[in-house]
Amino acid sequence: MTNDTSSALWIKDPLGILADGAERGVVVQEGRIVELVAAGREPRAARTFDAGAHVVLPGLINTHHHFYQTLTRAVPVALDRELFPWLQALYPLWARLTPEAMDLSSTLAMAELMLSGCTLTTDHHYVFPKGLEDAIDIQVAAAKRLGLRVLLTRGSMNRSKRDGGLPPDSVVQDEDTILADSERLVARYHEAGHGAMIQIALAPCSPFSVTTSLMRATADLARRLDVRLHTHLAETEDENRYCLELHRRRPLDYLEECGWLNGRTWLAHGVHFNADEFPRLARAGTAVTHCACSNQVLASGTCPVCDLEEVGVAVGLGVDGSASNDCSNLMQEVRAAFLLQRGRYGIGKVSHRDALRWATKGSAACAGRVDVGEIAVGMVADLALFRLDELRFSGFGDPLAALVLCGAHRADRVMVGGRWIVENGQIPGVDVADLMRRHAAAARKLQR
Repeated sequence: MTNDTSSALWIKDPLGILADGAERGVVVQEGRIVELVAAGREPRAARTFDAGAHVVLPGLINTHHHFYQTLTRAVPVALDRELFPWLQALYPLWARLTPEAMDLSSTLAMAELMLSGCTLTTDHHYVFPKGLEDAIDIQVAAAKRLGLRVLLTRGSMNRSKRDGGLPPDSVVQDEDTILADSERLVARYHEAGHGAMIQIALAPCSPFSVTTSLMRATADLARRLDVRLHTHLAETEDENRYCLELHRRRPLDYLEECGWLNGRTWLAHGVHFNADEFPRLARAGTAVTHCACSNQVLASGTCPVCDLEEVGVAVGLGVDGSASNDCSNLMQEVRAAFLLQRGRYGIGKVSHRDALRWATKGSAACAGRVDVGEIAVGMVADLALFRLDELRFSGFGDPLAALVLCGAHRADRVMVGGRWIVENGQIPGVDVADLMRRHAAAARKLQR
């Protein structure tokens, strides 16, 4: 079967599908979903794909990551540390990043995400040592080669150790450089509207690595350019203490003072908000990304997902950096979020469908997208198809529940905009063995 998107393709008779009224599948044409096929109906379509062995999901959406960290997984010097000492151990390694290492780490991270069913990913890159000024350009090129939909954030840090921050001087930039490059990247790459493949957001790293001046200026620039804003917030109690000591206010109060508490902002982690802050986030339209695995590895705490959703805050999922997860598998993140939140709130509040919703509709809200995250007529044709033919699934009853409860981890097929970017568990045109060999060599060089 060809990858032609002009003629209609019926993804026929799936084993299961996360959509109402689509028991017989969906019809895709010109990159969009044009029909849901209910039981007892048969559409007209030039081509068919037999999905009888597949469970069909909306493409999963990853709303927080650090691609470059795939080069520092399970590094001994950073094991068994909480966030601040963990960062201090790894910053000297990340200061050695090169353009080649950036390309390899980004390519590998996106490939790993694709194979887990991801069709749209964000990345938060904020480390810019000398020679890596074009880091985001490198990521854009890699995404285009792979065919993955991306929302890449121009991260930033301008408060180094000498200013009372955590990062070394060699990885930070001055405010003027950051703002000029942010504007350049938006002008060159950002696509607006339905079906956008490449988007840019602005993303100062955190309250403890960025000056107040840069936070405010970035918010002003995002408003002028009409792009989204992203940062880490309320991840640890250390962060709360830091903000209280430095800014005399809690992180969310500081964020609001800087002009960030609005509908273009989504925040990574959101572990340590208090109950009074939940409604403020909801009223502002600010979304939160839950990073279940990272928060457990670093013992940061647990995002209060159900409390946030109950007052109207949109919550999505993110795998976070591969040095604190330590992988880039979004389907595994779905299961981790399900288990963590069910353990917190109980059976009556969290189901497998909730976890799948966080990774689709919830994550779409974080990314500011209304054209992805759901299998519905008019949405872009971003789909993830999983087989249930591994030992772990044998004996399953409900196919959608089996994906989460039995631990699905690898998609068989992935479609972005009507084109297959994963076929039969492989990424066309990518020599995975060679990519891993070169990536591992870059990791060894960085860590030595």
